[in-house]
Amino acid sequence: MKQKANGIGGIFFRARDPQKLREWYREHLGVGGECEGVWQQESGYTVFAPFPADTDYFGRDTQQFMLNFRVNDLDAMIAQLKAAGIEVETRAEWDSEVGRFARVVDPEGNPVELWEPAVG
Repeated sequence: MKQKANGIGGIFFRARDPQKLREWYREHLGVGGECEGVWQQESGYTVFAPFPADTDYFGRDTQQFMLNFRVNDLDAMIAQLKAAGIEVETRAEWDSEVGRFARVVDPEGNPVELWEPAVG
């Protein structure tokens, strides 16, 4: 039987201040745990989609990847982030039949997309 990957086992990236960034993700998005970032996520869709090298979707030209996290209630997440003083961007053109989207930027300038999948 041909073997295949059965999920994302980790996301690893460089940071100027890994501990501070880890704490930001844990505090504001609930990502990562107390044990060096190990996080048990809820079951659901994961999109794996390479983009063209010249895409402007990620923001700055040097950005090689963008994190996207599923959320259950985008409006509540947006309110929570704004209450914490975090700027949240939304655009009508980001929303589609697959769901609704918003974007924040982490303390190191990485864009982070939040996705509330469409029901059904």
